[in-house]
Amino acid sequence: MAAEPSPAAPGVPGAGTACPWHRETPPNPLSFPTCHLCLLAFDVTAGPAGHLSCLLPIPPFLFPFPVALCRFFPLCELMSFFSHFRSYEHPHALSPSPIPSWSLFIQSLAPAQPASDAAGAGRGWRRPQPNMLWAARGCFLLWLLSAILRAGASPEARPSPALCQQSPMKVSCKGVGLRKFPKELGQGIKYLELSNNFIQNLSGSTMPGFGQLEYLDVCFNQLEAVSATALARLPRLHSLLLGSNHLDRNYLANGEAFHLLRNIEVLDLSVNNLESHMASWYISNLTSLRVLDLSGNTMTKLLAGTFRSSPRLRQLDLSNNYIMEIQEGAFEPLEELEVLNLALNSLHCISGFSLTQLRVLNLSHNALELFSSEEGAQPYLLRMLDLSHNRLLSFPELPKAHDLTHLNLSNNLIASLLPGSPHPREFVLLYKEMQRFNRTVHPTAALPHVADLDLSNNRLELFPFSFFHSLGTLHSLSLARNCLRDVVREFVSNGTELSVRSLDLHSNALRVLPRWFFDSLPHLESMDLGSNSLQPCESQVSDQGRDLGVDSHTSAPGDTCTPFYNVPHLKHLSLSKNNISRLQPYAFNQTLLHSLDLSGNRDLSIPTGALGGLELSLQELSLRDNLMDESQAVLPCLGTLRVLDLSGNRLNLLPSGLSCSPLESLDIRDNNLQTLGKLGSWSHSLRAVSVAGNPWSCCSLGWLDALRAASVAVLDLPQACCAFQEHGQNISARITGTPHWICPQPKGTASLALLVALMGLSLLGAWAFCLLRKGQKAPECAGLGSNRVGVSQPHPKGEGPAEERPPDSVTKV
Repeated sequence: MAAEPSPAAPGVPGAGTACPWHRETPPNPLSFPTCHLCLLAFDVTAGPAGHLSCLLPIPPFLFPFPVALCRFFPLCELMSFFSHFRSYEHPHALSPSPIPSWSLFIQSLAPAQPASDAAGAGRGWRRPQPNMLWAARGCFLLWLLSAILRAGASPEARPSPALCQQSPMKVSCKGVGLRKFPKELGQGIKYLELSNNFIQNLSGSTMPGFGQLEYLDVCFNQLEAVSATALARLPRLHSLLLGSNHLDRNYLANGEAFHLLRNIEVLDLSVNNLESHMASWYISNLTSLRVLDLSGNTMTKLLAGTFRSSPRLRQLDLSNNYIMEIQEGAFEPLEELEVLNLALNSLHCISGFSLTQLRVLNLSHNALELFSSEEGAQPYLLRMLDLSHNRLLSFPELPKAHDLTHLNLSNNLIASLLPGSPHPREFVLLYKEMQRFNRTVHPTAALPHVADLDLSNNRLELFPFSFFHSLGTLHSLSLARNCLRDVVREFVSNGTELSVRSLDLHSNALRVLPRWFFDSLPHLESMDLGSNSLQPCESQVSDQGRDLGVDSHTSAPGDTCTPFYNVPHLKHLSLSKNNISRLQPYAFNQTLLHSLDLSGNRDLSIPTGALGGLELSLQELSLRDNLMDESQAVLPCLGTLRVLDLSGNRLNLLPSGLSCSPLESLDIRDNNLQTLGKLGSWSHSLRAVSVAGNPWSCCSLGWLDALRAASVAVLDLPQACCAFQEHGQNISARITGTPHWICPQPKGTASLALLVALMGLSLLGAWAFCLLRKGQKAPECAGLGSNRVGVSQPHPKGEGPAEERPPDSVTKV
């Protein structure tokens, strides 16, 4: 639909024709309406009745893509264009009214419709429909936004110096939006951090004046190309970090440029999608390299000559690749290698391990079924070995590692530790190296210095002392999450002792631990026996508290319980989730525990004397999630108890034994407590308390005020709720701040208040009645305390006697 022609405006090309507008009918509600757009100019020389004309019509097929319009109109031309607008005469107005240029331009971008009033006829003005007007405005705003974004994303844009943190020798421009190397930085910089930007290449033209640079970090960019000219201008560079880029795209040219890095010592090429041959090419001439990170790439094998040019390498990270094969002699040139990380690969077999100079080796998260080493005269220097999360079916054949102190074999398939034990059915001789396992070996003979051994998450069913007795320096042992059912003492004399201080046996199937088990662990300090089925034995004590129980070298009666008493060095014990129903009296006598965890034993009963012997040692006690009521939780006077967890029970009252405990932390969540009543002496030392999950009474929150007055932190007060009655209904509300609840008054209080109110109203009515009847002042009328009847007032000196009042004037009371 075309608009009516408008008069020609002098000096404007094409002013004799109207702007062509077109709208498809019917409009599509799911898409923008298509129309002819045009850039409009306003001729100020035409006077106040100036006219609009098309400078550049835009075809309809471009309208659905308004962002593309900014390619034709630079932002500066647009601003210049708007500067021509000054005023505009609305065709329907009676007098000229100025309209801002922005409004003029937006109003001009509207389709015309047939005139519906006489005032607009013949002037070419048609009121635009709202949908077309907003479509035109949206088209313009998108075009303007695209122009601004294009100007901001210009390759010439540089970060403000204020965005970079700069010191005389160190500059950090981390995450400031750089798109190329900042050549405007000062001279003499030695440390430059450019990580988390958008740099795509390092060229010589952008890197002048950086001859003193020693450390360069360009990680997490979009780097694809590194020119030889750029690296030639960095003669003192010794640390280059290029992780998380795209160096796989131009690896031939980039690798050629890397040959100029004669002095580089630290190189990070991680997460660059490098394949095995690409990585080999990058480091093929780096003779001074000491630390190399190739993790997170796509390497599938290590070639024999990969590290031939890097004999001084000490730390090598090859983790998180797809390495399935290591060719023979791949590590042979690395005579100084100390740390090797091959975790998170796809290795199945390590045979002939001969890296005697290694100190740390990480082979976790592979698919290893075999690990064997070469026998030689030279001792191994290995100190830390991680073989966790593999498929080892038996204890690995370790080298003569006289310095090995930490060994992690967790999350494997090891089913037995006894020497000469048969292999599991799934143990298949897939490799010829496995044939030698047919002979009986003693794998622990070469591990005299191991201090930390982790065998958790395996398939062990027995706890063999014969395996551990030769580990004279073993301090920490974990056999958690196995299938342990019993402990055996074969091939070991009665006097054998282990040096273990921390023992983790949780999540097994243990039912009893004999007395000799604790006697063989005289240095044991911490023991986790959670998630088993152990029942503590009762300790018979005399009046002096001396143990008169069973002999220390015999098991508990009937082998149905475990004696936890008289273990002098044990300080931390966890018996959580052991299905303990009743704690026997003096179960921990002469065992000076500092912390005891009895949580997760549903319906546990702690009778009087059950915790006897711990009054002067126990500092932390957990009775969480036992569903105990106050009759089942009888606590003695624990004079050193600092931390108590009573959450997840059915307590209506706190145990009375708390009166002499110097508590600092108390957890009473999820119980049946309605009030704490009057806080005892235990609250004086309290620092933090958790109270949520109880049906507190909103009318008995005095304990909360007392806690606040004592500066005790209520950690979960926003989640705590209380209950009150309103109109016979129980209502629950959150306790926040200082609540002011409407609580029921004590019986008789309401009647007394009503009586007082009635007496007050009666006195007020009598006082008002006197005022109205006698017209006297309030004190003389209502002053029922005045009892003067018919008494004349004294007259002044020198005056005659006052006139006597008639009898009728006497005030009657």
